[in-house]
Amino acid sequence: MSHVPRQLSLGAFLHPSGHHVAAWRHPDAQADAGVNLANYVRLARLAEAAKFDLVFLADQVAIPSTDLDYVGRTTRAALFEPLTLISALAAATRNIGLVATVSTSFNRPYNLARQFASLDHISQGRSGWNLVTSGSSLEAQNFGPLDGYGEHALRYERAREYADVVRRLWDSWEDDAVVADKASGQFSLPGKVHALNHRGTHFDVAGPLSVPRSPQGRPVQVQAGSSPAGRDLAAYSAEAVFTAQQTLADAQEFYGDVKARAQAYGRDADSIRILPGAFIVTGASESEARDKFQALQDLVHPVVGLNYIQTHLGGVDLSGYPLDGPVPETLPATEGNKSRQALLLELARRKRLTIRELYLEIAGARGHWQLVGTPAEIADALETCFREGGADGFNIMPPSPTGLDDFVQLVLPELRRRGLFRHEYGGRTLRDHLGLKRPAFGSSFATRSAKATAVPHS
Repeated sequence: MSHVPRQLSLGAFLHPSGHHVAAWRHPDAQADAGVNLANYVRLARLAEAAKFDLVFLADQVAIPSTDLDYVGRTTRAALFEPLTLISALAAATRNIGLVATVSTSFNRPYNLARQFASLDHISQGRSGWNLVTSGSSLEAQNFGPLDGYGEHALRYERAREYADVVRRLWDSWEDDAVVADKASGQFSLPGKVHALNHRGTHFDVAGPLSVPRSPQGRPVQVQAGSSPAGRDLAAYSAEAVFTAQQTLADAQEFYGDVKARAQAYGRDADSIRILPGAFIVTGASESEARDKFQALQDLVHPVVGLNYIQTHLGGVDLSGYPLDGPVPETLPATEGNKSRQALLLELARRKRLTIRELYLEIAGARGHWQLVGTPAEIADALETCFREGGADGFNIMPPSPTGLDDFVQLVLPELRRRGLFRHEYGGRTLRDHLGLKRPAFGSSFATRSAKATAVPHS
């Protein structure tokens, strides 16, 4: 049996005009890109033709700010709901994985389990759920009173139980439960369809799910979050992790920590894929790449820049500070995205950035890894992180309307030349692409966990 060298997993993190906050102002951008299905279909098909593992859609169930001057200067309040969009993309593609973000804070486990199991059937085994807990007060205000919602620790405690319930709902039908015997009149075997009768701290769910077990056994569970609580939830339940890391050392620390936590829960370290975000601007020459990036930077309006940085620092108010003065040494603690606030404050202190310099620093990557250079330089950086224990692959964040085209045309050939990325799909499902095993019926991380509170399977 020949040894197959380890290769990168690649996600295409789709943002309609590109990830740079000013990308919608780019001459090549479509004004209606966020609500233009043809735009998303083009990007998904481009990623599929390039043999990416998956496309990924983020979400926030609110406009980005209460400052309507800021909102009026960005397209980030005009986006499709991701699960609806990913279902449309399932009909427009054949092989690429489809990952959508849905929050545990504003959805019930039964509905979510049913939606993603349905998507897995519709797509013939290509669905994935990105679990987030939603830390924005703007989101909470759209859903009425939610006891304890704002508390970071409680959100993650609730999310762990939520993930257990969803996973068990996906397992409530055995693989061979459906016999569809017309002659006898037996569609499914009662002994192979299981109620949960879950009674927990946050949820009571009877089950079983009204969708039979899906082609992947279970949709792939993804986690985005890098705080200690986020890392622990990822290690406990996730099969792929999206994260933001600035340096190789940070990526190596995160990678090793999450894999070690997974092993402490009784999991194989190879059962979880770590995919940091990578915002990549490339060109035929270094000067061309720099020019492309600067053209986007020049389009950042100060109102957008200030609000953007305030949002990513957890909703703090910096309006009383001069834009060309230093980022304050201390900021109020946030119950929102704690890891992102810590990352950006560390970045500002390490580089001694002003508020304006910090918002320009994150205008593209939002604290993710930012690479601007030639295809060889980009490939060198990705290969080093991959080979030196910082990643299993990357969630590629195209900067502009043509950023994904640039990556596919310029960087992918260099990665393939080095044997780092596939030429063809080796399987049909998202699990196949990621190299993840199809879970056996009834398997649960909770029942094998030394740390976790076990949730018995019916």
